[in-house]
Amino acid sequence: MPANNTIALRPRFKLKLHVNNQVVLNAFETAKTSQNAFVINRIDNHVFIKYPKKEQKFWTPQLHLEIDNINNKTSILNGLFGPNPTVWTLFMFLHFIVATLFIGFSIWAYSNWKLNTNFSVQIAIMLLMIIIWFALYFAGIIGKASSKTNMYALHDFMHKILSETKANSEII
Repeated sequence: MPANNTIALRPRFKLKLHVNNQVVLNAFETAKTSQNAFVINRIDNHVFIKYPKKEQKFWTPQLHLEIDNINNKTSILNGLFGPNPTVWTLFMFLHFIVATLFIGFSIWAYSNWKLNTNFSVQIAIMLLMIIIWFALYFAGIIGKASSKTNMYALHDFMHKILSETKANSEII
């Protein structure tokens, strides 16, 4: 599982498959009932592979695959690892709140500076927002690192299903 960007919180990958996308999608559909280690959901050409509810923790990853047809004998698989969408939305919302507060307090500090009044409180809160942003960033890095074995298990499971379809793949 090569990662071009080592600091990405949600790693992505692409594979070119030398088989029709319906063959691969049907293999995942079959795997849904033939195993119970993972929960597999399919919507059109999207496949979501995740852990059962009882095994999920806060930052447990899931694998989202989009398998598009190029022609009758070739398809492309786009993969994305990430936490539960609810967790990711909360995480991004917190980032948005921190950025909005930082911008708001910076405008307030600038206004106080131009009015020659005290703006040290606003600067202190801006610095606090920077510290919170770094804390959120490192929480994401720690969450990703703690779920690395789960990511590899999902990746290996995906390759097992792909090998059953006899789909030769190449990394794009």
